[in-house]
Amino acid sequence: MRASPRAVLFAIVFAAATACGGRQVEVRTAPTTTSDQAVQVTNNLSQAVNVYATPTGGQELFLRQVPANTVEKISVQGVASGMNVVFKAVTVDGSRTYQSRNVALSGLYVWSIP
Repeated sequence: MRASPRAVLFAIVFAAATACGGRQVEVRTAPTTTSDQAVQVTNNLSQAVNVYATPTGGQELFLRQVPANTVEKISVQGVASGMNVVFKAVTVDGSRTYQSRNVALSGLYVWSIP
């Protein structure tokens, strides 16, 4: 049994129209997260530093690079209020490392380097 050329042409047109037809999509942005936990870093060095936070029992988190001779307030995402944290700053050339004392992060912690 052979299909008529008209039936084959109809099947191809129908398949193309179905495949190329409009689709309904929903576009959303990621939810914004706010953190009340932050560190204010005063970088008194002549070069930038990479700032990290390490919660007790957790993994080191990269926060941000702070330029030389700059003060920046950095939000600390993923750290609950009252959790103990150690902050670390490493010069961009890797030659020096500075570390804060172990602090219970609650709100804003002010830290100067060096």
